Amino acid sequence: MNPLLQSELIKYLSGFVTEARLKRFDEVLANRTKHIAIGLENIYQPHNASAVLRSCDCFGIQDVHIIENENKYTFNPNVSLGSEKWLTLKRYNDAKSLNTCTNILKEAGYTIAVTSLHKDSYTIENVPLNNKLALFFGTEMRGATTELEGKADMFVKIPMLGFTESFNISVAAAISMYSLSTRLRKEEIAWKLSETEKEALRLQWLRNTIPKVELLEKDFISKL
Repeated sequence: MNPLLQSELIKYLSGFVTEARLKRFDEVLANRTKHIAIGLENIYQPHNASAVLRSCDCFGIQDVHIIENENKYTFNPNVSLGSEKWLTLKRYNDAKSLNTCTNILKEAGYTIAVTSLHKDSYTIENVPLNNKLALFFGTEMRGATTELEGKADMFVKIPMLGFTESFNISVAAAISMYSLSTRLRKEEIAWKLSETEKEALRLQWLRNTIPKVELLEKDFISKL
């Protein structure tokens, strides 16, 4: 959309929400990042899928890339609590899903990191953050496929001290996002959204907030 037209549309739609909601948009946008993205491969349990999205929203991570060529990604609204409407979900569900997803991320400058107990893994505390990072989690029980591991630029693990060798995926994702987002905000890295990115999200959030917003947009365009 033309930036000037987008700006005018945002101004128009902002008249249909409260000042408190607009202020909240600004507060959240100030802490949102695209420097870290989350990737999910064939997650099949709605509880886990929903919990990961909720954690993304809580830790300020905007983009989630979802590969669902084996298992359809579904939400449990009692767990996600509507977090999906504040995130940018990019879904890939054909035979080339993995290639398409990882190619898009690499072309956008992301380093592909896959969670694994691989012997050469970084820990979540020392994985490099100077470049944009897309952190992938594999399916429940089986973990990342060999195909996904083949696309990895690096592997990442969460240190564990007990007999059990893995966390539930929603727990692993939450721990990882907490560690990465905390580190990111302490380092000299340009992790914040650009003004253009903020405006695009502000419009997305207005559209997701206002009932029958399509009719309002149609009215707005008719008056141009």
